[in-house]
Amino acid sequence: MIDLLRQVIAAHGGLDRWNAFRTVSAGIVSGGEFWATKGIATDANPRSITTKTQEELATITPYGAPDFVMTFVPDRVVIRNSQGETIAGRDHPRSAFDGHGVDTPWDPLHRAYFSGYALWTYLSTPFLLAMPGVAVQEVAPWDESGEVWRVLRAKFPPAIATHSADQDFYFGPDFLLRRHDYQVDVSGGLAVAQYVHDFVAIRGIRFPSRRRVHPRGADMRPDRSHALVWIDLSDFELR
Repeated sequence: MIDLLRQVIAAHGGLDRWNAFRTVSAGIVSGGEFWATKGIATDANPRSITTKTQEELATITPYGAPDFVMTFVPDRVVIRNSQGETIAGRDHPRSAFDGHGVDTPWDPLHRAYFSGYALWTYLSTPFLLAMPGVAVQEVAPWDESGEVWRVLRAKFPPAIATHSADQDFYFGPDFLLRRHDYQVDVSGGLAVAQYVHDFVAIRGIRFPSRRRVHPRGADMRPDRSHALVWIDLSDFELR
């Protein structure tokens, strides 16, 4: 593990502490302009997200109906009702995005796959950077908001479902996450910058409770006049 990653993981609570837990849960409210490009109506109703710490799995409820639960793993997404009956499912869900552009409409299972891998990525950051197969290097620092942010560039293996193979994570002088850059490969390679705010400490692990995603230009600057996605998280639990 390179030195910056070691310091970052320590600032967020430490790998040993993270590995002592099996799941992360939180309440989530989200929205933003991105969903309209996919033909998806959003609402401000709260939902519950649970992810695993040691493997890529996420569940969201309610999902589409009050008693529906969505379960995501990289090679399958499924929506079930409270009796465990399958409402809809899709194997190899990444392939369902082949040929998609920024404005290609999504069905509920497209959204399920995207939401599952995205929220797992966010709730696992920065600890997922220490997972087997993830290659991490420090690249040139970035000046923003009167601070110098150090940057870790990660290359994810195909076995990890996430936005794109190459992603940049920016950390402040306190080694806490400030920004996360990636391309949304399942939406035509849309380039974005996600900013995180308002950290909370839960059983020694620190999580940002607000996330704001903006389009990113060729100069790496965000267009803050557009909030593509916003996410507010609360009531974190580690078990």
